[in-house]
Amino acid sequence: MQIALLGIDLGKNSCSVAGIDASGEVLLRRRLHRNSIPKLAARFPGCIIAMEACCGAHHLGRVLRKQGHVVRLLSPEYVRPYVKAQKNDDRDAEAIAEAATRPTMRFVALKSEEQLDLQSLHRARDRLVGERTALINQLRAILLERGITIPQGRQKLESMLPQLIETSGDLLSDRIRRLLEEMWQELGDLTRRITSFDDEFTAFARNDASCQRLESIPGIGSLNATAFVAAIDEAQAFARGRDLAAWLGLVPRQMTTGGKPRLLGISKRGNAYLRRMLIHGARAAMPHLARTQTATGSWLRRLIARAHPNVVVVALAAKMARIIWAVLQKRVAFEHAAAAL
Repeated sequence: MQIALLGIDLGKNSCSVAGIDASGEVLLRRRLHRNSIPKLAARFPGCIIAMEACCGAHHLGRVLRKQGHVVRLLSPEYVRPYVKAQKNDDRDAEAIAEAATRPTMRFVALKSEEQLDLQSLHRARDRLVGERTALINQLRAILLERGITIPQGRQKLESMLPQLIETSGDLLSDRIRRLLEEMWQELGDLTRRITSFDDEFTAFARNDASCQRLESIPGIGSLNATAFVAAIDEAQAFARGRDLAAWLGLVPRQMTTGGKPRLLGISKRGNAYLRRMLIHGARAAMPHLARTQTATGSWLRRLIARAHPNVVVVALAAKMARIIWAVLQKRVAFEHAAAAL
């Protein structure tokens, strides 16, 4: 069989495969175990293999690429329009194969094992931060129910809670005091684990050239730098800086019809974690950048004079996304990348 492209619908164990020739005719339909996919692909030298960018796709993609195949990963939302009639695994595999043949299709870059390791660390840290936030909110609620209020900020809670447990007197029962002590210990453990992740990211960024270049951008620290390197490597999947900003959901949504353009709020599509980190970085860097006598500083001052601060922060985050693309693509520091925009 002259198989030109294999479309694989990945499952946890069972996977469906559809093979098409150069004309698009389906020549092969097969359902097999995930571990058997490399054996099947080895029978077809030098073909294109398309999969959805889901859990396990990057590992399998690296295995298949070593066999000499061209691996194309697609976003599931771009595959959905090609599913015909009733949805099942065989139809999904056929839709993946058909979508991969489109000349305007956008593909997901294959991640290396180091990128996936770094991304896993970021996701574990983000989970711990969410658990710590939930714990802090519960601590505040327990104290507020007993007439004790604490100013905003995690540091203020951490500094005041031990003293409150000891000196609250009749406001806290013995059982609640023991509960607060246990929650205080849990909070300290979460903070230590998060700090350990931060130290690991700092050590990685210190030895990585791409991270060092990204850290030259105001508002980008080791956390942001390692997150972007883990997600996009050298930004080879984006043709220009605006594409990266659009992928992060930092550009307006369009509702254009009949030749009448209409722009709405930011789309908030794409990677929510990277977008949140970039906006936090922009908010931290904005006061300093607005005081500088640079093109970015004068642009910020004009924007601050006519727009809400939150709008300015998002606009600065979008500009930072373009600078990140230029830094990674051109392999230069911030000063040279900003001048090229």
